[in-house]
Amino acid sequence: MPAITGLGHVALKVKDVERSLAFYRDVMQFPEMMRLHHDDGSLFLIYLRITDTQYLELFPDGVDDTAPGPDHTGMHHFCLTIDVIEQTVDQIVARGGIPCAWTTENGTSALRPVDKPVITDGLDGNRQSWLQDPDGNRIELMEMAPDCLQMQAIRKLKDM
Repeated sequence: MPAITGLGHVALKVKDVERSLAFYRDVMQFPEMMRLHHDDGSLFLIYLRITDTQYLELFPDGVDDTAPGPDHTGMHHFCLTIDVIEQTVDQIVARGGIPCAWTTENGTSALRPVDKPVITDGLDGNRQSWLQDPDGNRIELMEMAPDCLQMQAIRKLKDM
């Protein structure tokens, strides 16, 4: 049995922690669990609940205005799995989330805001839709199909 049992949290350095907190708490509906402070009382991080075993940490005082673009080394995006993509995306947009879609201009791919949600089939056989947080971090919303490539690979691993 593997020693690693799951992904515990994603930690984001954000420019404006209150703006990011409003997005993740109010738009994405991740409840605030706690805040940790430095010895001088200044904010160290805000801990938000995604599930009972997965969390999002927001660290204040990021130095850049936006996250690095998708071609930069580092985190490309993070993905949240959901049950019913249309319903979830519509609810997020109704709460103020801005739908995005991948576009290519001059050979460069970028995630850009669009007027209404775009739901596509990914190369892995799952349905997906995209948005960005206030700092430009890319977020994939994914509805996993029963016979997607990930599920096929899991079945193969279990059969070994």
